[in-house]
Parts: sequence; structure tokens; C-alpha cells
Amino acid sequence: MADNPKTLALISHDGKKADMVAFAMQYKEVLSRYELVATRTTGQLLRDKCGLNVQQMLSGPMGGDAQIAAKVAEGLIEAVFFFVDPLSAQPHDPDIQGLLRICNVHNVPLATNAATASFIISVRAL
Repeated sequence: MADNPKTLALISHDGKKADMVAFAMQYKEVLSRYELVATRTTGQLLRDKCGLNVQQMLSGPMGGDAQIAAKVAEGLIEAVFFFVDPLSAQPHDPDIQGLLRICNVHNVPLATNAATASFIISVRAL
């Protein structure tokens, strides 16, 4: 691993946690080469189910999305894989929209589903 490995953020709504775990299992070898940061519950699942080393932020509703947005704004995140559940309302939607906006402002690759994340990880060879 390089002296300054790139950091990837992994986040998923409750309805998409199984998709995130399946994605992480499929790309475990690639993901293990990078520093990983995630919101609390997603991070714990990735540790427990996939054996990945993940730095855990707060849970999304408690400010984890905002913590990750700050890291994106500081240039510390290479890409964000945020599997959203478009069919469920989220009480912390302003934080979610803020994170998505920050990714766009700073031109950081953003995947909101497994298909896009797979494409980014294969094309960019993160």
C-alpha cells in the first residue's frame, strides 16, 4: 500500500445495506487496498460481514453524512459510494443533499447505487 492511500467513503440507507455488503464482498480485494470511511452502521456491517478495516463516523442521522461531506470538502475523499433508498423518506435528508452537493462542487465521483459504484471502481481502477 502507498504511503498516502486514497480514501473511499461507503454509506448506505437501511434499505440498501444488503446491497452495500454484497458490493463490498464482490470488490473486497480492491476495497482492502484503500482507507475506508463509513457511517456508523454501514461501517460496522462492513467490518462484521466483510472483514474490512473501516473508520466509522457517526451514524447518518446523527451527523455522519456531514462528517464525510467535510472530508470531501477538505480533499480527503477520492470517491463516495452512497447507496440511497429512493423509496424511503430520510429524516436527515438535508445532510444527505449536502453531501451530494459537496461531491458535485468538488468533482468527486459519487455512486448512489451498486451499478454505478461497480462502474467507477472498474473504470477508474481506484
